[in-house]
Amino acid sequence: MKVKPILFIFGCFLLFLVLGLIHLSQGQASSGFITFWLDVWNNDQELSFLLYNRMPRFVIGCLAGAALAVAGMLLQTMTKNPLASASTLGIHAGAYFFVVLFTIFFPSISGGYPIIVTMAGGIAAALSVTFLVGKSLDPVRIALTGLIVTMLFSSFTSALQLLYENEVSGLFLWGSGTLLQLDWSGVQFATPWIIGTLVVAILVSRRFDILLLGDEVAIGLGQNITLSKAFGWVIAILLASVTVTVVGPIGFVGIIAPHLVRLMGFQTHRTMIIANVLVGASLLISADIFVRIISDLSELPVGAMTAIIGAPWLVYLALKMSTQTRSSGNALEGKERIERDRRKIFYQILSLGILILVVISLSFGGTSFTNLLALPQELMYNSYVWDFRVPRVVVSFAVGMMMAASGLLMQTVLRNPLADASVLGITSGASVIAMLFIVVFPQAPFIFVPIGALLGALLTMVIVLIISSKSGFQPMILLLMGIAMSAVGAALIQILLVRANVHASQALTWLSGSTYGMSWDDLVMALLAVILIIPIIIWLAKPFEILSFGDEISIGLGVRTSRMRLLMIVLGVVLSAISVSIVGAIGFVGLLAPHIARQLVGPKLLQLLPLTLVIGGLLLLSADFFGRLLLAPKEIPAGIIVSLIGAPYLLYLLKKTNRVK
Repeated sequence: MKVKPILFIFGCFLLFLVLGLIHLSQGQASSGFITFWLDVWNNDQELSFLLYNRMPRFVIGCLAGAALAVAGMLLQTMTKNPLASASTLGIHAGAYFFVVLFTIFFPSISGGYPIIVTMAGGIAAALSVTFLVGKSLDPVRIALTGLIVTMLFSSFTSALQLLYENEVSGLFLWGSGTLLQLDWSGVQFATPWIIGTLVVAILVSRRFDILLLGDEVAIGLGQNITLSKAFGWVIAILLASVTVTVVGPIGFVGIIAPHLVRLMGFQTHRTMIIANVLVGASLLISADIFVRIISDLSELPVGAMTAIIGAPWLVYLALKMSTQTRSSGNALEGKERIERDRRKIFYQILSLGILILVVISLSFGGTSFTNLLALPQELMYNSYVWDFRVPRVVVSFAVGMMMAASGLLMQTVLRNPLADASVLGITSGASVIAMLFIVVFPQAPFIFVPIGALLGALLTMVIVLIISSKSGFQPMILLLMGIAMSAVGAALIQILLVRANVHASQALTWLSGSTYGMSWDDLVMALLAVILIIPIIIWLAKPFEILSFGDEISIGLGVRTSRMRLLMIVLGVVLSAISVSIVGAIGFVGLLAPHIARQLVGPKLLQLLPLTLVIGGLLLLSADFFGRLLLAPKEIPAGIIVSLIGAPYLLYLLKKTNRVK
């Protein structure tokens, strides 16, 4: 080792000792740093309190931070992706989903074999990402695929939490990541797993060094790269699964620590593992110190704090990568499967299907169907049908159209059919402000919820655009900014959910997306947005379409790429913000509708836009109808139904779009 890394690691060790002393002196009954340590040496009761109350929290923080840092380092080596970690690849989301699933349906297995449950969830998520990415090692593709897989697992988790609120009520704080320990049992469980796995990682670290030379060179040196990668994945997933078991999913430590270690000058995996153990432990202990400073009277999730601290670091990495990488996407693809002479018949059948669905939706009131022949009379004389069902049906279709249009614009901007406003963090930003009114000001008029969502979406858009403007709104930078903003938003939402108590059910319903209680005021807002924004998209369809071919071609054809990309982002965000302000956080519609339409009529925007709008409206209207029908008279939020409908198709879409050509 060189002198510089040794000095860095020695400094980190001293910093770790200082952080440890500060952390152990903190607590709800703390008398201050100096006073506490003086009392420990002179008071047996204080010493006992230190050993059996505060020490377990400190030790589990060190173990978890070390495990997350080493797991992130190995995942970055295996994927050759500097943004890889257990959280960005969906491993945490998969483990969390399995814990919630088994807690509800198989509590004996969840309680008796927790490591098996979390390990299974982590492996399921990791296999999903690796299968869907295929042989592609492009960082943007891997990051986006991991984000989508995380969204899939998170949507299923939210559905279970909403439908089985009583069974999972104790998992809110744990699900946000917390170092809270009541005794030494968590440490006793995690220590042999983490220490043993780290020792194995050090013993086989030479294999990981050879992988850095490239697959061809590694094979030439006699390395079995399949076995080496299998070692790396299993070690990383096991470390992440153990931490999820004892402290819940905690993100960003696995991204920040490996980068700091590399900046210190460490190059071989054996030394990097040792350095990551120290840096990862210091990062997580620092985050917990900040959490306890902010709220010394109640417990807040440390996972939220690591996300808030880690998001600026991710922004830094994004800006750093922007100086090395320029956008280089291809035009979005699509096969024109419907012949021109058959399109008229196709649209006639589609219109008839919409009409039938609208009529059925208007006829269903939550418990039984109304006689279809009596529907015109009910529309005229039944105030309930006219005041509640009609606005709900029309709003569902209009909001679905807006979400689909927003997704289409985002996919054109990012030149990726897996992008929408939720990928840019807009939905998350809108949800944070709306949640503030639901949880912090529950007595305020409900009109403040959509207003807050609109303000949150616009504020998030401004932040993303200001930071990414230096790169000319490059797709990769927009994506990384979106991941960072989504992480911060999710962290703030988790804090609010922990504080929600009796309002948690209402908050989860809104976060899942619900068309319940739509009124004529909501309908007016939705129709105004459609009438004002859709014509602008049609008017600028040709330059928008040219932009999808890449910057060099677009500039050669006279399109001002940065300005046009900015306009598309603004229009897409406004549509998404209005949608979220009306029905809450509903995902997948903006992802699915444009791609389904593209496969039917091809990539030309003027032909693609009308069908995208119709499919988006149909998706949300169908979700609203089945949400009322499946468990009537109880309603399932439309956002959950959309996730259940879209998940199988989205998995197919991920595999297809990430295939190396």
